[in-house]
Amino acid sequence: MRHIKIFDTTLRDGEQSPGVALSVPQKLEIAHGLARMGVDIIEAGFPITSQGDFDCVNRIAREVRGVNICGLARTHKKDIETAARALDVAESWRIHTFTSASDVHLKYMLKKTREEVLEISDEMVRYARTFCDDVEFSAQDVMRADFDYVIQLFNVAIEAGATTINIPDTTGYGTPLEYGRLIARIRDEVVRGRNVAISTHCHDDLGMAVANSLAAVENGATQVECTINGIGERAGNTSLEEIVMALYTRGDYYQAQTKINTKEIYRLSRMVSRHSGMVVQPNKAVVGDNAFAHEAGIHQDGVLKNKETYEIMNAELVGREAGVLVLGKHSGRAAFKKALEDLGYNLANPIADHGLTEESVNVLFARFKDIADRKGAIGSEELRALVETRDHAIPELFRLESIQVLSGTHVVPTATVTLETPQGPKQHASSGDGPVDAAYKAINHLAEVYPSLESYRIEAVTEGGEALGEVSIRARVGEIVYSGNGVSTDIVEASARAWLEVINASLANVGVKKEAITAI
Repeated sequence: MRHIKIFDTTLRDGEQSPGVALSVPQKLEIAHGLARMGVDIIEAGFPITSQGDFDCVNRIAREVRGVNICGLARTHKKDIETAARALDVAESWRIHTFTSASDVHLKYMLKKTREEVLEISDEMVRYARTFCDDVEFSAQDVMRADFDYVIQLFNVAIEAGATTINIPDTTGYGTPLEYGRLIARIRDEVVRGRNVAISTHCHDDLGMAVANSLAAVENGATQVECTINGIGERAGNTSLEEIVMALYTRGDYYQAQTKINTKEIYRLSRMVSRHSGMVVQPNKAVVGDNAFAHEAGIHQDGVLKNKETYEIMNAELVGREAGVLVLGKHSGRAAFKKALEDLGYNLANPIADHGLTEESVNVLFARFKDIADRKGAIGSEELRALVETRDHAIPELFRLESIQVLSGTHVVPTATVTLETPQGPKQHASSGDGPVDAAYKAINHLAEVYPSLESYRIEAVTEGGEALGEVSIRARVGEIVYSGNGVSTDIVEASARAWLEVINASLANVGVKKEAITAI
């Protein structure tokens, strides 16, 4: 079978999703997860965008091993030089430079003629090759461009030294049939057996990104650019989990495969959802809550007799536990650690698994005992949420000790909060429009930090009236947006924990200022 490279652009195109701003620790955790899962290339960012993005790409290049690290650059000398400086500490790295192909882009965005774009593309690909041997060239908006010009442009790029040519359907305009035909033309008229990879980068404006990418694979593409959960500009990108599982499940048809460890898919999907604040819809293929759920009586009867009656893949294959893991307040530390290991967390190698040291396990166990004492039994998804919302990368200058609220129909909502601070325990009471607002005002007073809330989301970790609640927020401190998460049986407490994560992150300065440059 042909090997299809998986080029993950969650940290670049995915972060261009409106409202998403990932911190450096969050990006590092995702990058390590992508490397562990086995992607071939990680597009770590767009180094010219800002100093923060440069530093983040450079740190990923320095710390993440076993995978090719890529940086995006326009066909500008300064972009290419900056990308090279950010990436040259990596084990293996690639410069990805791009221009545009459609007349509407050339006229209104680049303000250049076709001939000028051909000349610049030739010069800049050659310039990129002076820094590294692995250069990818892209031309935006190919599906609304003159296909003859597209062929000419990619011919120029290959002659200049591009080792991968990427054919982006930037606006999600194409259909599988016509996109596949274009890929076949490029295969036959441009690549012609030369050692050059054909890559696909599709957007989902019409819901056809995955279908278009698979059509490209059928017609000769050997690399698919995609993101976890399909996040990205507008309606998003090709979904990594759907591409990978389509090739895995229908390898008989596509005669192609990836080297992805599929058992890491679900954990990484949840990680990206949590850090980005973007909810995975319940009926999302592969990773949605309902992807392996059966409610209809006929389906249930069939699955009980044999899973293959209604499942073409099983939950375990993508890292979802089929068995039910239940822990309660009487569980000991050994059972707790065994449960973590059963969920896939590597306690023997805390560096590889992002902070599950003996100390962090002890902190998690104390939180688990506290929640179990109030709630009762805790299921596997609730335990996973507890672990994954730990404040593992941010120093806890302020830690919640207790919170009490007074609220009702004819009562002014009041919250009394006690925090452990660098100066010792401190307490303050504030009133607000509601109990959460009152708690936030009390915390602000104690920490002397005043974030501005931009988004607030609450959801039950599992079904039922006794489910844990998970609060995910984004809040701005100055010019930087931070994300925070909190889990508790009490929504006000979960909200307070999420708020404190934002405050601690802002004091540790682990946010990323996001400056947009329109790209692929």
